[in-house]
Amino acid sequence: MNLTLKIWRQKNANDKGKMVDYKVNDISPDMSFLEMLDVLNEQLVNKGEEPVAFDHDCREGICGMCSLYINGEAHGPDRGVTTCQLHMRMFKDGDTIYIEPFRAKAFPVIKDLIVDRSSFDRIQHAGGFISVNTSGNTIDANAIPVNKHDADDAFSAATCIGCGACVASCKNSSAMLYVGAKVSQFALLPQGKIEATDRVLNMVKQMDEEGFGNCTNTGACEVECPKGISLENIARMNREYLSAALKG
Repeated sequence: MNLTLKIWRQKNANDKGKMVDYKVNDISPDMSFLEMLDVLNEQLVNKGEEPVAFDHDCREGICGMCSLYINGEAHGPDRGVTTCQLHMRMFKDGDTIYIEPFRAKAFPVIKDLIVDRSSFDRIQHAGGFISVNTSGNTIDANAIPVNKHDADDAFSAATCIGCGACVASCKNSSAMLYVGAKVSQFALLPQGKIEATDRVLNMVKQMDEEGFGNCTNTGACEVECPKGISLENIARMNREYLSAALKG
């Protein structure tokens, strides 16, 4: 396939940035999207030009670092996949592809397609943990009965990889799906009850301080989430927050 790429180029956080056109030829439909960018960068390096900076690590849909905004969609036109799992067969020969970083006040651009998502880390640090006995007399997890339905929901929430697609797809740049998932994975399990009140209050407070917007109730976050995190987690977070606020 021969493609035209319109890529956001930005030297640093203070640079204004702009879209730059590139041509790539003989792209295999079996390539991943990041492999296609590797081909482009090899061409740029061979010509003595600055390669396009983009984030990646596992390239297996686990870490969430590869997040890109492709043709107006977080992670591109496929569903249930991260950018590194997106394959070029989703595009056609001669297509023009727009590639941008995730856009949100709380995700400032570092360079080109790389954004700073440390705001998610700070939200997690605010309450995304449980008390664990490390005295050497730890209790086997199997000794604590957990309802199967609750366990399944907790594991579903825990599949969130923190990529930020929910934020990028929301017109208010809301992080409520992310925070809802992180609250839910602990709120559903007995191990998470000890910090339950402080957890949701602290994480929501940190989310607001980072500059994320409120939920729009449009459901775009769930649609574009590569792990299919349910909106039910936002509802659960709201219930947890209300309960914690009344206690506090």
